[in-house]
Amino acid sequence: MTTTALQTRLALAREEGRAALIGYLPAGFPDVESSIRVVEAMVEGGCDVIEVGLPYSDPMMDGPTIQRAADMALDAGTTTDDVFRVVEATAATGAVAVVMSYWNPIERYGVERFATALAKAGGSGVITPDLLPEEAEEWIAASTSTGLDRIFLIAPSSTDHRLTLTTGACTGFVYAASLMGVTGTRAQVADTASTLVRRTREATRDSGLPVCVGLGISTGAQAAEVASYADGVIVGAGFCQRILDAPDLETGLTAVRSFAQELAHGVRSGRD
Repeated sequence: MTTTALQTRLALAREEGRAALIGYLPAGFPDVESSIRVVEAMVEGGCDVIEVGLPYSDPMMDGPTIQRAADMALDAGTTTDDVFRVVEATAATGAVAVVMSYWNPIERYGVERFATALAKAGGSGVITPDLLPEEAEEWIAASTSTGLDRIFLIAPSSTDHRLTLTTGACTGFVYAASLMGVTGTRAQVADTASTLVRRTREATRDSGLPVCVGLGISTGAQAAEVASYADGVIVGAGFCQRILDAPDLETGLTAVRSFAQELAHGVRSGRD
């Protein structure tokens, strides 16, 4: 299988002795064109990979900040085809673009059609938070045929059997949810995160699959802490919050760029 842009970028970060910075933003938040500008600010600040969220009306894993951002994107009329526009613009920045989506919108769009359109837009893979590997036969076939990475989630509650099953179905990286619950910023990183990464590394000893950690990271210090043991640090709500809090888009872009710089410094200092 050909090496994907995501695999290449994570390998480069590893060679540089640091974790990768992965930022999340719903496509179309606060509208499609503005979301492209936010992504550009995230990349300018130091994000290696952008998770372009596909806004969904029933986001069971998302906390109030990301739900609010996704609702604004839906209210702005954002469609799945708009998500591909944002992916294409993301890839044009030089960052790696992946999509994060619940399974229902992909199934509704058409699994093969979705995979083909994403690959054509320059996307590298898809994170599917509510799809279990044993129920993903159609997605595994479509992603394999289009050269997209498959990223499934694991959690602190995952048994050793579940870790082995899930990581065996992943390519690109495995998404380690640092705690049980929904997304959102927190005052400190859950102590379950490092234990989960250690257990996952045991399950991926043969493959060397990167392990990236998300849920709750909101400061450069937290990013540095997670970067000391993970291959990637995933941040979403903190970026969305800065746009929500800003009186206008330009102010929000400045805040997003500054936040990305803080996080980028954190992931680069985490192993010092």
